[in-house]
Parts: sequence; structure tokens; C-alpha cells
Amino acid sequence: MTTKPRLFLALAASPLLLLTACGGGSEAASGGASGAPGTVRITLTDDGCTAEPTSVTAGARTFEVVNEGASSVTEGELVNSGGRIVGERENLTPGLKGTFSLTLDAGDYTVQCPNAATESSKFTVTGAAASASGTADPLFAAATQGYQDYVKAQVADLVTATSAFTAAVQAGDVEKAKSLYGPARVPYERIEPVAESFGDLDPLIDARIADVEDPSTWGGFHRIEQALWVDGTTAGMTPVAQELDANVAKLAELVQTTTYQPADLANGASGLLDEVAKSKVTGEEEAYSHLDLLDFAANVDGARKAFDLLTPALQVTDPDLVTTLTTQFDTVTGALAPYQQGDTYALYTTLTQDQVRELATDVDALAEPLSTVSGKVVGAADQ
Repeated sequence: MTTKPRLFLALAASPLLLLTACGGGSEAASGGASGAPGTVRITLTDDGCTAEPTSVTAGARTFEVVNEGASSVTEGELVNSGGRIVGERENLTPGLKGTFSLTLDAGDYTVQCPNAATESSKFTVTGAAASASGTADPLFAAATQGYQDYVKAQVADLVTATSAFTAAVQAGDVEKAKSLYGPARVPYERIEPVAESFGDLDPLIDARIADVEDPSTWGGFHRIEQALWVDGTTAGMTPVAQELDANVAKLAELVQTTTYQPADLANGASGLLDEVAKSKVTGEEEAYSHLDLLDFAANVDGARKAFDLLTPALQVTDPDLVTTLTTQFDTVTGALAPYQQGDTYALYTTLTQDQVRELATDVDALAEPLSTVSGKVVGAADQ
């Protein structure tokens, strides 16, 4: 990673990071004031994370995640008994807060905060099982089924593209591997929140060097990216390539039986915009190949797909929001268009400071209304 892009984002992206971390920048936008009925507060500290209350009845809930001065903890997660992350807010630096909404089934959960001294605490949902899928409404049923089909299709493309990429790596063909790296990244970035929901699977596939405690254990896409663009060789990468194939295959297996509730689509769309803010528009994701705009576009594609699937239901409850989001998605897509070069995009390192700032501003304008969707979807699906 070069110093210059990081300096760009100190100017351009910090307002965006604040917005996405705060889930829209206001309590009204996040689905309710602090302490409102149905709201659970998760407090992050360096010592650990706790929920208040620690037990709720099944049904619609909004979680407000607040970083109270934690320097080593920036993420709060709600994990079900099967180990799947069902809701999270990331990139919460000290003083920031964010929200997510979902419909909870009865059961045992944990609140988790990676890197805290105590990384988890218990959370319980009691009562009769809720209709978490939201499929009673045919519009939401169509949305969730459509998203399940979309995820499966994207992961199938990921398996194919990754296999071609890793075959070139194992054959020692550096230039071919470079040409196949970007196409393999696109389907993954479109459904990244789904991969992240499976705990350690996303880090195994997509961790950057800064994300691992022991560099000797680093694997996945970005380890190979470094070898190709920095070292100019595939030497020693065969085991890494084989492990990447195995982890992508595991993801493909898991998504075959994974179902979604409407809030998953809304939270996932916001999560993808958060990914843009955290690492794509900052130039930190593809630190060696500098294909960050390709990932940026794929994140936006995935968010747009989730929104499009929810649009028929949202059109009934909040047509003005649909109009606003459609316009803002079109604006972001239009802002990216000048940088498209065939099937890829211009290198991040070719962007000027003003160009980075303009992209960040456009994503900012989309992230704010998008952050309100999960609360609206949960409320509508539960009616």
C-alpha cells in the first residue's frame, strides 16, 4: 500500500466512514431513539461487549452498537447458536455508534466483539419462534427467494473464476494469474456480507496482511495478490491456492441451505456500502493490484441487487424512499462509469484527490437513506 492513497482518504472518506458507522447519522434514521421499545444496546469496550437487556422476547429488534472508548474493538456482532453472524456493525471507532435491525427467533445467541479482552457474552431470545423469514408477505417471500438464488449464482461464478485463477497460479503463469485475479474478485465482493456471516470463512478467503496476527498463517486472495504484484512470482503459492479453492468450495456448500429474512437483504446492502467506505474508496483493499474500483463496483452491484429485490415491498410502504435510493444508486453508478475500462476499472493509484473525494461524497449520499431500510423492512415484515 502506498502512502499517497491513504492521505487522500484522510480528507475524502472520513465523513463517509462516520456516516456509515453511525447508521445514517441520527437516531431517527436508525429506526428509533436509544431505549425505544424493541431496542437492544450493545456497548463495546476494550474489556468486552455487553447487551442491555441481555434477554428479549422473539420478534423484531433493533440493535444499537456503541463504542464507549474502545481502542482495540471496532465491531459488534450477534451470533446464533449455529455460529452464524446474523447481524453486525463494523468500523465503530471510539464515540461512534451504528444500528442493525432483524427479526429474531427464540434461542441462545452470543454478542461478540473481536479483539476485546473478553470477546463474547450471552444473549437470550425467549418465547415462541418468530417468523424470521418474513415470507408471510408474498412480496418479501419473493425478495428473499430471489436473493437466495442470486447468492447461489454468484458463488457458482466464484467457484468457476477462482478455479481458473488458482490453476494459473499453480501452473506458475504470473501474467495469466494476474489477468484472472480481478474476475474472481467480482462475484465474491457482490455477496461479501453473506461470506462474512460464516465466521472465520471470510478471513480465510479475503484477509489482508493487517488483519492477521501471524503473517506466516496468512492465506487467501490477498496473499496471492501480494506474490503476483509485489514478488512477481507464484513460488510457494500452490498450497495457498489449494486452500483458497477449498474455502470457496466450503462457501458454495454453505449457501445451498442458507435462507434469508428481508432484514438480511437490507443489512447486507448497508454492509456493502460500509465495505466501500472502509477499504475500497480508501485504496486499502487491493493494496498490491490497486483494483479497488473493481471491488467498489461489485459491492455497489450487490447492494443494488438487494435493494431491487426489496423494492416491490418498499414501494408499498415508502415510495419516496424508493425514489431517493434509486436516484442515489444511479448517481454512484454514473460516477464510476468514467473509470470503467472494458471488464475492469482504472487503477486506484491513478485517481486524484478530488476524484476520490467525489466518489466518497456520492457513496455518502447513498449510504444515509440506505441505512434506514432495515428498520422499515423489519417493521413491515412483522405486520
